[in-house]
Amino acid sequence: MISVPGTYNDLYLEARRRFKAAGISEYSLEARIILSTAAGKTREEFIRDARLYVSSEYEEKVRRLIERRLEGEPVAYITGEWEFYGLPLTITSGVLIPRSDSEVLVDTAAEILKGREDVRILDLCAGSGCIGLALAQTVPGSRVVLADISPEALRVCRLNIIKNNLTQRVTCVRADVKETPPMLLGSFDMIVCNPPYIPTADIEKLDASVKDYEPLEALDGGEDGLDFYRCLADVWRKAVKPGGYLAVECGIGQAQDVRDIITDGGFMCYKTVKDTQGIERVVVGRAV
Repeated sequence: MISVPGTYNDLYLEARRRFKAAGISEYSLEARIILSTAAGKTREEFIRDARLYVSSEYEEKVRRLIERRLEGEPVAYITGEWEFYGLPLTITSGVLIPRSDSEVLVDTAAEILKGREDVRILDLCAGSGCIGLALAQTVPGSRVVLADISPEALRVCRLNIIKNNLTQRVTCVRADVKETPPMLLGSFDMIVCNPPYIPTADIEKLDASVKDYEPLEALDGGEDGLDFYRCLADVWRKAVKPGGYLAVECGIGQAQDVRDIITDGGFMCYKTVKDTQGIERVVVGRAV
């Protein structure tokens, strides 16, 4: 346990040691995030002030946060903040925590749209809005719609639009992937989607930090994990402009099935992209 108040660095080293002993892989990073957030400091300010002494109130606050992490709660939910693609995001337990895997989807979509102006992008199953916001930041002149069925996700999206000063080019709407697209939504040059893709029977096999804390509706992709891809291909095809693209993230071993689904839905298979681990992570179809 952390004993008497010391410096920021004393508390950081103690948290780091306890996280490492608990098997937390990013123990140094998570310790720094928790302590700097609790102090209301940027990570740079935290490092600058590392030798300053802290109050007993701050120490007690940090102790509670450390215990929550050791009990399994993800650090993003503890701090309410996360970073994705260089963007600061507000995160609540009502949305998935953005993963680095999804940066492959952003990179792929941005490369396809490179050099184009006045493009419309729809981020379906937007969650925190991380993918759509990253594309808005990366593709100048783009206009982005963040869509989700969850009221909490839409609330978080709005917060993140404001946080990243993108209110002029990004908006959000309620939309259900399993229903016909609202007519007023219009059509898009690119639809991106990181849908729920975990097979229902595999949910219980997930790490406790995922299955016990992250929203089930953002994980469960149905019996074979492919329900949402079928809806994207069958129902949302009409929302893609002729020559436009559908780019989706998929799970390990799902890429071939996803390719088959989108080609059956009337798309030409444009490309498949592997992540840094060599896993086929993104499938892109082009409307013909």
